[in-house]
Amino acid sequence: MFLSGLRVLDLSQYIPGPYAALLLADLGADVVKIEPPGGDPMKTLGPGDALWRAMNGGKTIVELDLKSAAGKEALARLLAQADALIESYRPGTLDRLGFGRAELERLNPKLVHVALSGYGQTGPWRLRSGHDVNYMATGGGLWASGTRASPQIAHPPTADYAAGQFAAFACVAALLGRHTTGKGAYIDASLADTVSAWQGPLRVQHGVPGFGQAREDALLNGGAAYYRIYVCADGHGTLGAIEPKFWANFCAAVGKPAWIARQAEPLPQTALIAELGALFAARTRAEWEAALGAVDCCFAAVLEPGEMAAHPQLAARGLLGRFPAWIDGTVPPARPDPACTAPDAVLAAWEKPR
Repeated sequence: MFLSGLRVLDLSQYIPGPYAALLLADLGADVVKIEPPGGDPMKTLGPGDALWRAMNGGKTIVELDLKSAAGKEALARLLAQADALIESYRPGTLDRLGFGRAELERLNPKLVHVALSGYGQTGPWRLRSGHDVNYMATGGGLWASGTRASPQIAHPPTADYAAGQFAAFACVAALLGRHTTGKGAYIDASLADTVSAWQGPLRVQHGVPGFGQAREDALLNGGAAYYRIYVCADGHGTLGAIEPKFWANFCAAVGKPAWIARQAEPLPQTALIAELGALFAARTRAEWEAALGAVDCCFAAVLEPGEMAAHPQLAARGLLGRFPAWIDGTVPPARPDPACTAPDAVLAAWEKPR
């Protein structure tokens, strides 16, 4: 794989950092995750340790007490051999443990260090606690999402996964740049900043006449009848017929040619939404799939988790639980379970000449 031979230390917990390191492991990196005695708190969330296993497949797990002299010594030896470090401590924690920026550069000038925190290493909120819902709120990700009555919590946690994906991308970019500079890099990334970076169009359009973005008022957040989630007789379906040709195809398929001209009605299209709502409520998801599946109109039923593996498209792709892309015409291998081992075993392998 592309990152074969690269060594990554994962000092993060929960979702964002572990997800970043998971993607690097999927691409062939040798990822060693350092956990405190007792393990990552993620092990106690949800049923058993399922969430922890999902975030740490393909990694080697080592428990180290970084407050002890032995733990610090082992970490220092691993850092000296690593290509990249991903950590999600609050700002200042690594300094208190004796591994501040100056010490990391002394141990390994070529190390790519990704510090992934809630609000970043600088600013008045740098030490403020938070979780996904807080970062989505601060970064602007909730204001335009949900119903008129209230924003809605997104799941899976959007900021967590987005920041993890960005951290992996930035890490790979820095590793690529190292071939030119011969030096490592320090990347200060945050979950709130990742979410706010997505809000460029919203910030530009906010307050401009004709470009309302309030919940259920705009084209992409529920204000358009042709781009919306609808209640079916047994669940939900989605319609994404933004282009006129898709909308016309939909209207023809449901026997409502008079609706074609109504696509241009001002947003929010309250009356037309109500009419489509009544239409969709009359049939089940399966019936709508049978009626619209072959129509070029951007319809898809909302799947439950247990339905995904049997879905013909998802089954054909074969990527559930794997790196989400075919590479050179091949499905990536399944992620192996996390492999727990002793620190000495990892040190022995990493300190051999490459």
